[in-house]
Amino acid sequence: MDRPGEPDASGEVFAVRNRVTWWGVWQLLALLILCLASAGFVGGAVMRGTGVGSLAFLLLGVAGLALFGAGLVMSAGGMLARRPVLVFDADGVRRPARWPLPRASGRVLPWTDVTAITALRRSVAHGRGAEQDYVVFLPTAELAELARTAERPRLVALTMRDVPATAEAVPWCFAVEAGWDARLPQIVKQARRRRPVPVIDRRLK
Repeated sequence: MDRPGEPDASGEVFAVRNRVTWWGVWQLLALLILCLASAGFVGGAVMRGTGVGSLAFLLLGVAGLALFGAGLVMSAGGMLARRPVLVFDADGVRRPARWPLPRASGRVLPWTDVTAITALRRSVAHGRGAEQDYVVFLPTAELAELARTAERPRLVALTMRDVPATAEAVPWCFAVEAGWDARLPQIVKQARRRRPVPVIDRRLK
């Protein structure tokens, strides 16, 4: 497997993946426990026979198995598949489809369409004062100008799906997660090796 921030032997492909973390392992364990508890509800309902209580237990158990079972399959499959979240290759910036969708259903932004790269930062809802870094590959000169000159509050539009003015940037906006095996400077460096476009750093200004 390639080391983070370095291309493979062909000099063409750079892939960013999510690391396997203890949080992910605990999440799988929790889903497994919930699945077993749901199975216990189903088993208890069957053993109790007919009745309103048994029916309620059966419905809760089946619903739990469907919900938590789907979550367990998705989490375990994604972890085992180790599919990249971001790829640079000879074709361009690639956003691979998430497991279990086919790899071919991912999207590619050709290098010739990358006008600029911007890094920005926005607050997140799950923690007081917490912030998230984003890297955005801008496909038009207009979006590059917006990233360069807009006030910081307006830059949030580059990360939002429901803003028509920045809709072209949305597919190429990536939240740089703490679990990624490459950091933001490595990602930008690798991108500029393939397409030496301007980098607009708006994380602090």
